[in-house]
Amino acid sequence: MAGLYVAGWLRLRRRGDSWPVARVILWVLGWAAFVFATSGGPGVYGRVLFSAHMVMHMIVAMIVPLLLVPAAPLTLALRALPSRPDKTWGPRELILQVVHSRYLGALANPVVAAALFFFSLAIFYYSPLFELALRTHTGHVAMMVHFLLSGYLFVWVLIGIDPGPQRWSPLLLIVILFATMAFHAFFGVVMTSGTELLAADFFPRLDLPWGPDPLADQQRAGAIAWGVGEAPTLALAMLVAVAWVRSDRAEARRRDRQADRDGDAELAAYNAQLAQRRAAHEQTERARAERADERARRGAKGE
Repeated sequence: MAGLYVAGWLRLRRRGDSWPVARVILWVLGWAAFVFATSGGPGVYGRVLFSAHMVMHMIVAMIVPLLLVPAAPLTLALRALPSRPDKTWGPRELILQVVHSRYLGALANPVVAAALFFFSLAIFYYSPLFELALRTHTGHVAMMVHFLLSGYLFVWVLIGIDPGPQRWSPLLLIVILFATMAFHAFFGVVMTSGTELLAADFFPRLDLPWGPDPLADQQRAGAIAWGVGEAPTLALAMLVAVAWVRSDRAEARRRDRQADRDGDAELAAYNAQLAQRRAAHEQTERARAERADERARRGAKGE
């Protein structure tokens, strides 16, 4: 993945197009963190220790997407890949079809993405899926793929800059972010204070001579899930706020350019509308005053 990204970046450079080097660094760091989580210490000991498994999970689901999403890989691919003039589907056309499909639109709904991110976490650990992922390599790989994709989707709907469905307002995104992280913290508290061992047919049978008590290690895993989520949450909130400010500035610049082109026709039309309403209001008030004077004259004649 890092090689494909760098190849696309080099193609843009040879063509004379610019691409931020910071995005390249983020992308490479993201996959380096993924390799460390799955093939380094967390990946090795995560097969036998719940706490190490949770470290691996948090890196893959929360830290890696936080590095990968700002790298905008889809935007790079769309700029680097050639389009097909014969109207057939190539890689670039396929990417466009996917990012603008109604299926991705449904998944990229922030509420749906947040629900997938949290509820799949809870369902995984409190169901036989957890033990299946520990016992089988296929289950382990499927678990890693799901954690990565669900985390990527959640971060993407919050701070993604790649093309896709229409973004929600930053205020709503911040509300969804903190609501999701509140559930995530609750999950960590429940696991930390729990007294029932998860994957009870797996960890005790290992009987590691050097390992901690399985229940104590599970409670430590809950503390890791609770604590590790704080820093990514703060980073995501700051990035959403930055995107909010940038979007406001971009909208202000767009309005200024539009005003320069048409002589501020929008403001003139707004002022004209206000003047029209004021004139209509004044006419109504004059009519009311005239009717009141007419009633007063009729009353005086009657007396």
